[in-house]
Amino acid sequence: MKKVVQSKNKKTGSLNHPFVTEIILRIAPQIGAEVLVEPEYGYVGCVIFRNGRKVLFRGTNLNINPLGSSEIARDKGYADFFLRHFGYKTPTNQTFFSEKLNAHLKIKRTIDDGFEYAKKIGFPVIVKPNNLSQGTLVVKVYNKKEFYSAAKKIFRRTAVLLVQKFYEGNDYRIVVLDDEVLSAYQRIPLHVVGDGKSTVEGLLRKKQRVFNKTGRDTIIDIDDFRIKQNLKRLNYTFLSVPKRDEKIYLLNNANLSTGGDAVDVTECVHPRFRDLAVKITKDMGLRICGVDIIVSGDISEAHEDYVIVEINSAPGLDNYAAIGEKQRGIVDELYLKVLKALARS
Repeated sequence: MKKVVQSKNKKTGSLNHPFVTEIILRIAPQIGAEVLVEPEYGYVGCVIFRNGRKVLFRGTNLNINPLGSSEIARDKGYADFFLRHFGYKTPTNQTFFSEKLNAHLKIKRTIDDGFEYAKKIGFPVIVKPNNLSQGTLVVKVYNKKEFYSAAKKIFRRTAVLLVQKFYEGNDYRIVVLDDEVLSAYQRIPLHVVGDGKSTVEGLLRKKQRVFNKTGRDTIIDIDDFRIKQNLKRLNYTFLSVPKRDEKIYLLNNANLSTGGDAVDVTECVHPRFRDLAVKITKDMGLRICGVDIIVSGDISEAHEDYVIVEINSAPGLDNYAAIGEKQRGIVDELYLKVLKALARS
């Protein structure tokens, strides 16, 4: 069995590594591979297989997906174009551009055009960056003031935003590798449940302590303008005390990286949705893919009322793995299968 090259962090002197690096270091010996990790931050590395093949990785990017397909998957507008062309159900949406970008484009769509489009498809709508990940600046807006506020915040970060129709339903991520669904989970937006005595802020801080205790590295941003906006809409403040068992949703996006919760549904995904996720992955030229889907009912039943919200060519699974031992085992097995596939490539 070949040696695993582990490098100490120069700043801490520890062998702590980012999530994916830690998994690769742990499972690579099972297939006799070496792992060389950059010593300062441990975020990038190289897997050296027994056959001499070398594969570089950076975070969750493991060189298993073609570059073109990966780049398209990162661009929500382009990905939607191809998904729609291939016959999949996607949200009603349109891209709009910053003032600076519009100056260089043949087809111009301004922030004002974005507002008119939002009115046309009907409030509330989802406004989000076209090329950012992990739920960054994804906002459900109800009126003109909220639209312009969210759009301006997005344009300070990136040049393209997406205005998308809001769809009710359950939010799921299905993770595919080649012909196999490896994991699936329902994503529930950040929320707190009242105990009749704690404030909203106290409940949020308690939730953060639970994350820390379970090894989940999610940091809840209490200063997030979206939380304050939602509390105001509900006539609450951070000092409000929810009733016992009262559930208060603080964000509308269900990303685990912003504090959402995951419920594992891997064993009960209906074959209809398993086949759908696998086919999407293949049609988009990917081998590994996280397919985000909103379903009007439960994913264990066949439904035609669904939309493919996004696809992800480098799905992060750290928060999913934090659910429990079973999920950590699923994630380990996923990355082991990825390494085996890369060794054969």
